[in-house]
Amino acid sequence: MSEDLAITESAASLAKRIRAKQISPVEVVDAAIKRIETHNPKINALVIFGYEDARKAAKAAEAALMRGDAVGPLHGVPIAMKDCFDFKPGWVTTFGGIRALKNYVVNTSCMFTERMEKAGAVMVGKTNSPVFGFRGTCDNYLFGASKNPFDLSKNTGGSSGGAAGAVAAGLLPLCEGTDGGGSIRIPASWCGVFGYKPAFGRVPLVTRPDAFGGNIPFIFEGPITRTVEDSALAMSALQGYDSRDPYCLEGTVDFMGALKRSIAGKKIAYTRDYGIFPVDRRVVAVVDKAVQAFEEAGAHVEEVKIDIPHSHRTLSDMWCRLIAPKQVAALEGFKREGIDLKRDHHGDFPPEFWHWDEIGRRLTVPEHIEDEIMRSDVFDALRKVLDRYDYLVSPTLSCLAVDNASDGNTVGPKEVEGEEINRLIGWCMTFLINFIGYPAATVPAGLASNGLPVGLQIVGRRYADEDVFAASATFERLRPWMDTYKQCKL
Repeated sequence: MSEDLAITESAASLAKRIRAKQISPVEVVDAAIKRIETHNPKINALVIFGYEDARKAAKAAEAALMRGDAVGPLHGVPIAMKDCFDFKPGWVTTFGGIRALKNYVVNTSCMFTERMEKAGAVMVGKTNSPVFGFRGTCDNYLFGASKNPFDLSKNTGGSSGGAAGAVAAGLLPLCEGTDGGGSIRIPASWCGVFGYKPAFGRVPLVTRPDAFGGNIPFIFEGPITRTVEDSALAMSALQGYDSRDPYCLEGTVDFMGALKRSIAGKKIAYTRDYGIFPVDRRVVAVVDKAVQAFEEAGAHVEEVKIDIPHSHRTLSDMWCRLIAPKQVAALEGFKREGIDLKRDHHGDFPPEFWHWDEIGRRLTVPEHIEDEIMRSDVFDALRKVLDRYDYLVSPTLSCLAVDNASDGNTVGPKEVEGEEINRLIGWCMTFLINFIGYPAATVPAGLASNGLPVGLQIVGRRYADEDVFAASATFERLRPWMDTYKQCKL
């Protein structure tokens, strides 16, 4: 299998050709490994490599085909998981590049690994992430920054930054993303790929010792791919009830069927800024043109005013406060194992992490209740829009990809359009949707005047995953983006 084929072929196409015995899982995995070895050093997308396990799995997949066994929908397709709170037995997990954990092994599987391997996919490695996934950029002191394939001086976005970079660069057709504030959609937007955050409960989230830890804010697992079809294929494998998750939804939805659905007659609300964010005018220029595709598809697009009674700075700081107790809990968990990261490995974490760690440890019950009330205000403001419209669309992010730092601590811009913002996540209009738990995707809207990708966020009504896929697939047909990958600097 040639490297060119590894670059251009989708997960769905690879899976189909493998099932037809036109190509072998061993060929496909070897081609992916070769491409990773050749190009990953340029972008630092994958940071942990499981080639030996991958080749064994590929040989087993080939043997199963030759025996005529029933195979899963992703049989033999190479993919990667995220190096954060994501596990495969025997594999190192550094939780986002923590130097003290460079040899730390977790002998369990996360839901993404469990279900994707059940579907036949072959895990080849783990992708880069910031420490504990606690920011919208991708950098850490152990592995360094992930570099944007469209401009190697720029960041991929985070926290699933290595995943989005690997997919944009064609190293792999499908990678895992996790999303507590936009960590699927942020890097997908900056890297010009498709990222999907499902409705809360659609994909089981199994967390221990706190089984209920995924609800404040809502936390998700989902796919990052080049094509909408590949994400539909992944979601078909990832969805479904699991009794270990107290919030998991019963039943399934037809993701593949949604790709063919029309959006003619649908009502789409459009906002450039949710009424509160400063947005780079270059981003607005791209997205204003992109939303016209929905009108061409027969939908009605109407610009709306959203009445959120809090500033972007207030809400992005509030997001950090909601997440901070989870970071504290993770540190205390390691402490119970005899690893005191705060005391003995303080320098493995960026200063912004410790700033919010201290805030998280001092939070009072009345302060937490006040934050949940503000979160409810956001819920009501967005719910009222989606009670009247089928979709809410917007720019995914308020700015373009930022320069990588040289010290392992890349952060977002200090300001956008002259307005100061929270540098961890304040430019990410994604975290609002984590407050409410509705399904959302980012599709590549086009390239800005400087050649960097811009994303368009599509939000559906509660549990309306199929609707979001129908709109995403429609946009992809009318504004195909595969040619943009020719701009990647590999």
